[in-house]
Amino acid sequence: MSGRSEKVRFPGADGSMLAGRLDWPLGRPRAFALFAHCFTCSKETFAASRISQGLAARGFAVLRFDFTGLGGSGGDFANTNFSSNIDDLVAAAAYLREAHEAPKLLVGHSLGGAAVLKAAAQMPEALAVVTIGAPSDPEHVKQNFGAKIEEIEREGQATVSLAGREFQIKQQFLDDIAGQSIHAAVAQMRRPLLIFHSPLDNTVSISNAGEIFQAARHPKSFVSLDDADHLLTRRADAMYVAKVLAAWATRFLPELDDGLASPPQGEVTVREAGEGIFPQVVAAGRHRMRADEPEKVGGTDSGADPYSFLLAGLGACTTMTIRMYAERKGYPLERVEVRLKHAKIHADDCAECETKAGKVDLIEREIELLGDLTDEQRADLMRIADRCPVHRTLHREIHVETRAVSDG
Repeated sequence: MSGRSEKVRFPGADGSMLAGRLDWPLGRPRAFALFAHCFTCSKETFAASRISQGLAARGFAVLRFDFTGLGGSGGDFANTNFSSNIDDLVAAAAYLREAHEAPKLLVGHSLGGAAVLKAAAQMPEALAVVTIGAPSDPEHVKQNFGAKIEEIEREGQATVSLAGREFQIKQQFLDDIAGQSIHAAVAQMRRPLLIFHSPLDNTVSISNAGEIFQAARHPKSFVSLDDADHLLTRRADAMYVAKVLAAWATRFLPELDDGLASPPQGEVTVREAGEGIFPQVVAAGRHRMRADEPEKVGGTDSGADPYSFLLAGLGACTTMTIRMYAERKGYPLERVEVRLKHAKIHADDCAECETKAGKVDLIEREIELLGDLTDEQRADLMRIADRCPVHRTLHREIHVETRAVSDG
């Protein structure tokens, strides 16, 4: 689940103020990422917004911004070119470096992908680069100008209609993209590279992905986006990119130091996350989890509530116990699924409870056993479920011993 989305402004390459949006995760950022949108697009396109928010939900803080002359940014688009886009990216990285932390992850969509490949050399802190539907040659955008290219070359400029909007394109733009070498930049980048591309992309053919991949050094990866369109207008496609991207990038990023030491085996440490009343960081050995409360009671729903942790412990212990017993007995058990609910009920509604006044805690547990099991085997497995150590602990008298410790 992502956190807040913050509007930011910072100076671009030519001094014009650029409009950006910084999407935050709920907890401390895993890393900062910088997102470059497609040609003549904006930070609010489906791909930019959905991928950024998807990454924020997975722990990244993502800055997406409008290049000079586009969206909410100042400046004249007619005076911009591919080189100025690269300079804007460097300016955005400088803003992050000064205000928060330099970006460790660079993500570019379409021509923005080509731009991050070129800009990476000027961002030493960037540890990984990702392109989505990127052209292997910036001159690819010339196909959007059609017959207007002749007018640009003859008159020095022309008005070009792109996606229902009119843009002034000057000769300097054509001259600039003609002098760019993406292949050389990719070969010299020396950063892990992930390439997303759809085989059905009608705007930038998948052959471009092949050329970028061939030019890159290892480690490099390619993910086919199946039947996605170039702009990733389907939400499912954009969210898939965010999910895979986050998992891939984590391999190349340093571990997040949350300041919480890993406790010894068998111990758990819980500390406030510092994000309000309820969010907590839970450390169990080398594992990290989050605890929180639902929004309806004042939480942010960034993690499971305490009773869900209790139910999860009982459920996991139940399935593990059943599995161990089935393996030992040689039962053809394919899978176990346990569903649990907790509620507080009046004691007089519980015929099996010893307490007869006030309220008692009720945990309802449903166990589904999948496999070609006999009735006797199913009954045996259901019987062994109650032998789960956590189940037995909950049925015993429990004493919680609490003591205060001094600071440090």
